[in-house]
Amino acid sequence: MGQTLTEKILSEHLVEGELETGEEIGIEIDQVLTQDTTGTFVWLQFEALGLDEVQTEVAAQYCDHQTYQFDFKNTDDHRFLRSAAGTFGAHFSRPGNGICHNVHKENFAAPGKTMLGSDSHTPTPGGLGELAIGSGGLDVAVAMGGGPYYIEMPEVVNVRLEGELPEWSSAKDVILEMLRRLSVKGGVGKIFEYTGPGVETLNVPERTTITNMGTELGATSSIFPTDEETREYLSRQGREDVFEQIGPDEDAEYDDEIVVDLSDIEPLVAKPSMPDNVVPVREVAGQDVEQVIVGSCTNGGYEDILPAAKMLKGQEIDMKTEMIVAPGSKQASEILAREGWTAEMMAAGVNFSEATCGACIGIGHVPASDSVSVRTFNRNFEGRSGIEDDSVFLSSPEVAAAAAIKGELTDPRDLADELGLDAPGVQMPDKYNGSKTDLIAPDEAVDDELVKGPNIGDVPLKDPLDSKLEGEALLKMDDNITTDHIIPATQDILMYRSNIPKLSEFTLSRVDDTFAQRALDSDGGFLVAGENYGQGSSREHAALCPMYLGIEGVLAQSFARIHKANLFNFGLVPLTIDEADYANIEQGDDIEIVDDVAEAVDSGQEEFTVRVNDDWELTAHLDASAREREILSAGGKLSLTRSQYDAEGAAPADD
Repeated sequence: MGQTLTEKILSEHLVEGELETGEEIGIEIDQVLTQDTTGTFVWLQFEALGLDEVQTEVAAQYCDHQTYQFDFKNTDDHRFLRSAAGTFGAHFSRPGNGICHNVHKENFAAPGKTMLGSDSHTPTPGGLGELAIGSGGLDVAVAMGGGPYYIEMPEVVNVRLEGELPEWSSAKDVILEMLRRLSVKGGVGKIFEYTGPGVETLNVPERTTITNMGTELGATSSIFPTDEETREYLSRQGREDVFEQIGPDEDAEYDDEIVVDLSDIEPLVAKPSMPDNVVPVREVAGQDVEQVIVGSCTNGGYEDILPAAKMLKGQEIDMKTEMIVAPGSKQASEILAREGWTAEMMAAGVNFSEATCGACIGIGHVPASDSVSVRTFNRNFEGRSGIEDDSVFLSSPEVAAAAAIKGELTDPRDLADELGLDAPGVQMPDKYNGSKTDLIAPDEAVDDELVKGPNIGDVPLKDPLDSKLEGEALLKMDDNITTDHIIPATQDILMYRSNIPKLSEFTLSRVDDTFAQRALDSDGGFLVAGENYGQGSSREHAALCPMYLGIEGVLAQSFARIHKANLFNFGLVPLTIDEADYANIEQGDDIEIVDDVAEAVDSGQEEFTVRVNDDWELTAHLDASAREREILSAGGKLSLTRSQYDAEGAAPADD
């Protein structure tokens, strides 16, 4: 039996386990990336492990989320990150150089490599045949030190692409169609592998739009085979030497198959406030729009902005609408400027932002009250834009530009008929010849020791797991609680990302602004949630801050992959409960795990008896490997890995 592309790459990097669906495997990691909202703790944990040099082929630190440097806290974090990269041997991308996924795709992504990143959209370079996975920062720190990354072997799903996209439809519409079919939970525990004759009709930037936003499906990763389109893209980037022809065997067997006929794809939008709330744009046409933003790691490349620029040439933005272009990288900005497109867009009424994540996480360009914003981003979770009760639609650049011109949601095909516009298509520059000035290689480092400002604290540790866990159900939550709900990413909060005591004050404030103080005042406690708890970004602060506040565990109907791993990593017990028991638990109930928890976890026990109010009992389940149980028992991965390192006197193996 042949292998899928995913299995081929995993086989070449496998250090422990068997490639059997659901079984835990350990893989060697070739590349790592981190960014400024997660990177500070990655490096503090790397230091705490006693490590002194990066072991992966490539490590890159990007400053892309809070680049505006509102006060010394942001600037100090960036200075610390530069010093960490210089001290330990990583590339450093200066603030303003661009979003980690875009800059990494341009400079480092390579077919057949494995990558781990402390950002959920790390799978972006799957469009280049790289198997890239998002994770918590502590997992990145361990991988950077030479340890394997552990994960349950996902199902591999064949997404067979047929046909070719019609004019005015885009790769963004392809992934929106996937979300419409599968939902934000449809990819949990899966890797989507794109095959079929439709693949060759998409260039690499189109493929990376799909793999980037595959994260919104809950997928572990998404990947395309390589071909002449891959070689052509790498050649234009000046990196053809890393090209490798890779793909699945003809007789590869998949766990499932989805067929998408590209010729049937039409312009779509995701309505507020979930990426899977997808409809054809014609269904919502006529909705007034006050703000349009083209950009983000999903649609911020030269190839994404150029179609909008072509549509805007000779046009003007509607007078009640403002439009912002936020390039994904400085390379994209520079090429557009050199070709004159920046001036064309400015003449139409467009404003330009620095190349940053910014508005995508509610930092800058916050929409007005009671207004509609159309964005080419990957997430429209309620409140993520920086204002509660927002109304954010997700779309392709073509749909966004049409909305800016008309001042309302409009199918670009209808606008084309009205104005006589030609379909812009997708076009790469002859050469990606942007400057590399803002990317500092390890051998060019300007720092050789860590520089820590007053806002940079220590990594808090949890005590080993106790035999008795009990406390109040401090907060009961609905389905699809995101990491943005747990730790908001707005600039007034994330500036404290290196200061856990302060950051923890904002824990779950978007759900209940009394939670943090109530948790501190309690003697331990639990969180209760519905399905898909912890979806969204990879930020480990969403586990770290509840741990700091004394939370012992989470009872949920299901967990998002990365967040569940982060709960293990910081010693919080993730227990699964059924829908009926979830419905019966009330906030304020007394929760007690009847079993000797420490002994049960160590022994491999899967079912736990939970007593509620000394009145009734339920059965909760712990789905954990032997390694994850060892992490829980130790009080978290940092404590465990450091103890192993101290005992062995070598790079931690985490097994």
